Amino acid sequence: MSEQRGLHIEGLRAGIEGNEILKGIDLQVEPGSVHALMGPNGSGKSTLAFSLAGHPNYAVSAGSVSLDGQDLLALAPDKRAAAGLFLSFQYPAAIPGVSVANFIRSARQAIRPGDLTPAKFRKLIFEQLDVLDMDPAFLSRYVNDGFSGGEKKRLEMLQMAMLAPKYAILDETDSGLDVDALRSVGNAVKALRESEAGHETGFLIITHYPRILQHITADRVHIMMDGRIVRSGGPELANEIERSGYDKIREEVAGGIA
Repeated sequence: MSEQRGLHIEGLRAGIEGNEILKGIDLQVEPGSVHALMGPNGSGKSTLAFSLAGHPNYAVSAGSVSLDGQDLLALAPDKRAAAGLFLSFQYPAAIPGVSVANFIRSARQAIRPGDLTPAKFRKLIFEQLDVLDMDPAFLSRYVNDGFSGGEKKRLEMLQMAMLAPKYAILDETDSGLDVDALRSVGNAVKALRESEAGHETGFLIITHYPRILQHITADRVHIMMDGRIVRSGGPELANEIERSGYDKIREEVAGGIA
């Protein structure tokens, strides 16, 4: 296995039902870094997230993806998670009858079998509940069953904190959230980055609007349109989108400037 570290995406092409959506994505997320992937609706952002996670409906037709030197595309979805990839969904599913505590315990066991005794698991999860300002009663509720949008996102942040992945993809995590919920997401990312287990976690934050970047500072910002990354830059690029929207960049791309 190569010693190359990072989540490396090279020439990735992928689509669904024969329709090519990703048209050659090149992107590298380094350990401990935060990358934001922005773009208008329909640009292919979520297709990238699902393709990386191994969703069976999304077919990769070309390109490569490696996670710390390991061929990610050669792995089944559960093995990708075990390798250190985490995906936060835009619309998390409800699982009636399965408690939050049992769900997270099972997820931790699947990723890192036997690394925590029940007592240590309980201690860790209560520490993370405190960081996220979540009521411990949350643990006895059924996963996402009757949850508000903000509660669903807080649960995903709790999962992320408990799994401490190598690379976390947050797909439209800010969708439909109020200011308090957005702040909770930002606090969760900050807490993970400051923890011993997660200080080298690399983040790919996929978003339509730049408002989540008010709570999470990005090292690099990428703009995606029509299945391609058309511009990359520093945090100031998100500010440009905030001021001018995507029309200016769209015009530049059409004119061959970007």
